[in-house]
Amino acid sequence: MDSRRMPNIDGVAAALVDGDGRVVGWTSAAEHLLGLPADQVTGRPAADLLADGAGDARALGRRTGEVRLRTGDGATLEVAYQVLPLAGEHGEVRALVLATPADTVARRRQDEAFTRELFLQDRLGLAFFDTDLRLLRTNTHLLPYTGLPAHLAGHRLGDFLQPADAAAAEAVLRGVLVSGEPVVRAELPIRTLDDPGPAVVMEVQAFRLQAPDGTLIGVTALFGDVTELHRYRRRADVLHRATAAVGGSLSVVGTAEDLAGVLVPGLGGRAEVDIAEAVFTGDEPAPGADGLLAVRRTATAGPPGPDARPLGPLGRERLGAPAAAGPLSMSAPLHARGGPLGRVAVHRGEDEGPYEDEDLELLREIAARAALALDNARRYTREHRAAVGLQRSLLPPAETVVPAATTASVYRPTDTATGVGGDWFDVIPLSGARVALVAGDVVGHGLQASATMGRLRTAVRTLADLDLEPDELLVHLDDLVSQLVVEGSEEERERGVADPSGATCVYAVYDPVSGICQAASAGHPPPALVHPGGRVEYLPVNPGPPLGVGGLPFETAECALRAGSVLALYTDGLIEGGGSGGDLDEGMAQLAARLGEADLGGDLAAAGRAIVAEMSTAGLSDDVTLLLARLHPVPAADTAVWTIDADPSAVAGVREAATRTLEGWGLDALVFTTELVLSELVTNAIRYAGGPVMVRLIRSSVLTCEVSDPSSTQPRMRRARLTDEGGRGLYLVAQLTERWGSRYTRNGKTIWAEQPLGPA
Repeated sequence: MDSRRMPNIDGVAAALVDGDGRVVGWTSAAEHLLGLPADQVTGRPAADLLADGAGDARALGRRTGEVRLRTGDGATLEVAYQVLPLAGEHGEVRALVLATPADTVARRRQDEAFTRELFLQDRLGLAFFDTDLRLLRTNTHLLPYTGLPAHLAGHRLGDFLQPADAAAAEAVLRGVLVSGEPVVRAELPIRTLDDPGPAVVMEVQAFRLQAPDGTLIGVTALFGDVTELHRYRRRADVLHRATAAVGGSLSVVGTAEDLAGVLVPGLGGRAEVDIAEAVFTGDEPAPGADGLLAVRRTATAGPPGPDARPLGPLGRERLGAPAAAGPLSMSAPLHARGGPLGRVAVHRGEDEGPYEDEDLELLREIAARAALALDNARRYTREHRAAVGLQRSLLPPAETVVPAATTASVYRPTDTATGVGGDWFDVIPLSGARVALVAGDVVGHGLQASATMGRLRTAVRTLADLDLEPDELLVHLDDLVSQLVVEGSEEERERGVADPSGATCVYAVYDPVSGICQAASAGHPPPALVHPGGRVEYLPVNPGPPLGVGGLPFETAECALRAGSVLALYTDGLIEGGGSGGDLDEGMAQLAARLGEADLGGDLAAAGRAIVAEMSTAGLSDDVTLLLARLHPVPAADTAVWTIDADPSAVAGVREAATRTLEGWGLDALVFTTELVLSELVTNAIRYAGGPVMVRLIRSSVLTCEVSDPSSTQPRMRRARLTDEGGRGLYLVAQLTERWGSRYTRNGKTIWAEQPLGPA
C-alpha cells in the first residue's frame, strides 16, 4: 500500500507528520475535506496548509486547537484539530494530526451537553430501551412506588408493572420501533405489582434511535406524571357532560336518568337519584310536620349493590342534609330555589380508590346544576298539566252517542317543550237527527293556542246551531278568525304569540235519514271513510285556504254513506309523525292502512288508541287528534213525509196522518202535543209562505216534527199582547216541545221541533 495514503479513521480527516513537520501520510477523508490529493500534500511542510502561509511544524505544537486551512480551490476552512504524538521506527518522532470542521465539532459538543444534562435533570423522566424493550438507562427511578428493583437496567416493564399496564406501554414502544413514527402525549395507566391501587397516569413521548449507518439501536421514552392533570380534565369533562345531559330534557324522570348515566362511570361504579314525589306532579316539595318528604328512587346506573333499593317509592326521608363523603361513597342534595328536590349518591368499588375532596366538590357542582334542571322540569310539568287540563276542558267528552253516530276520540298532546297545541274536535247534534263532526288545528303551542282553539270551537258550535251549509259555516268562521288577527296587539305579535290565521278546520254533516254526508275543509286534511268491508277512502274534499286568509271560497263535497261505515277525522300531527318522515301523502297512506286493519266494529275507543299508538311511536312534535264516528242511519220505517198544497183545509189531513203514524210507532202519548205543534207550524207556513209545504216526522232518540216551505223568511217568537189576535203560535210550540228552531235550505226554510219519546 502507498505509504502516502492512510486508512480513514471514522471519517475524520487525518495526516501523519514527521519530526521535521512534513506530511508523510494523507487520508482520503483529508482529501475530501480539503480537496487536495495525497500526492500534492505529502513531502510538503504541514505549515504550508495554514491559511496565513506562515509558521512551521511548531505551529501544531499545541495538542488541540482551531486553525484555518487552505483548500485545493483556494478557499479557507476552519477546523478543530488534535495532535497525537507517535513513536516512529528507529526512534523517529512523528505525530498524527486529526481534523474536523469546527462547526461539526461544535454541534457534537452541543449534542453531548444536551444528552448529559438531559440525563442529569429529574423533572422529566427519560428511559432508554434496547430493541428487546429492556431498560438500558434512565435518569430517574421512574415511579414513586414501592416494589421496584433497586437497579432497573436490564429489566423489562413486566418485571415490576401490572401485566395489563406493562402490555399497554410495551405496545406503544414496540409500535415506535416497528414504524419509526414517534408517539406524542400518549397517556398510560401505570401500577406496580406491589401497589395495584389507583393508577398513576403517565404522559409518554417516544421516538426511535438509530446509528449513523441506520442500524436500529432502541427507543427512548420521555414521561411525566400527569395524574392530577388527568383527574382535573376528567372532572371537567364529567361536569361538562353532566351539564349538557341534564339540560336537554324537561322530563323529571328523563333528567334523573341522564344524571345517573353521566355519573357512571364518571364518578363511580353505581349512582342513585332520589326525587321528592311532589316534583313529579309539578308541585313544590313541602316537608310534613316531621320534616320529612315522600321520596321516590327515580334512576340508577351501574350494577346494584347489596343494599340497593329498586326504583319506586322509598317512603319518607329528610333531604336537606349537606353533601357528605366517605371512603367509597358520597352524596349531595338536589336543592334549587330555596327548596329540596331530592338527593344523588355515587359509590365506588375498592379497586377504584377512595373519594377525595375534589370529587365531593365536583358532585356538589353537578348536583346544583342538575337541581336547576329538575326544577325547570318540575315547573314545566306543572305548566304542561295546566295547559293540558285547559285543553281537555275545552274539548267534548272522549266518547259520545247521538242518534246518527257513536263516536270515540283520542287526544295526545305534544311532547315538546313548547307545550300543548291548538288541536280540537267536536261532535254537535243538529236538527233532524243529523250530526256535525268537526276537527281543527291552531298552528302553534301553549296557552295562547289553547285559548284560540276554545274560541274557535265555541264559534263553530254557535254557527252550527244556525244549521248552515258546511261551506257557508267556514266562510263565517274565516271572518271571525280574520277579526281575531286584527284585534291582536302589536305587543302580542312581537312576543311570537300564536297567530290564529294559522288555523285549519274540517266540518262534516251527516244526515242519517238520507245517508248523505256533506263536508268542507279550510286547509285541513280530508276525512277518511272506512266502508263496512274494511275498504278505506278519503272523502273527495277540495281543501280551501286556512282560516284567516279571507277572500277565497270554500267548496262542499257530498257523498252517500252506507250503514255501518266509520268516518275518521284527524289533525296533521297524526299523519306527519311515525314513519312518514313528514310526508303527508305517506302519512295518509299509513293511516288508511291502519284504519283498514283496525277492529272498528268493536270497541271504538280501543281501536282509536291502538291506531294513534302505532302512528306516533316516536316523540311527538305536534298534538295528535283522532275522531272516529260509527254512523247509524235512521230506518225508513222511522220516518214519515207528506207534501200538501197551500190550502188551510189540508191541515186537518196532516193531523190525521200524523196521528196514525204516531199510534203505529207506539207514541200515543205524543199525539195531542204533536197535533197542536203541526197545526201551528203548517198553518203559519200556508198563511205566510205559500206552498207547497212538506211535513216530516222522524223517530230517533226524540220525535222531530219538521215543516218546510219555499219562503226564506225566518220566523221569530214574540210575546203577544192581550189585544193581539195572532203571535202566539211559536210561543205555544216552544212551551209544548223540548227544542225548536229553523234552518235555511236550498229551496226555502225548515222549522223543526223536538219532543222526548218518554214521559215529559
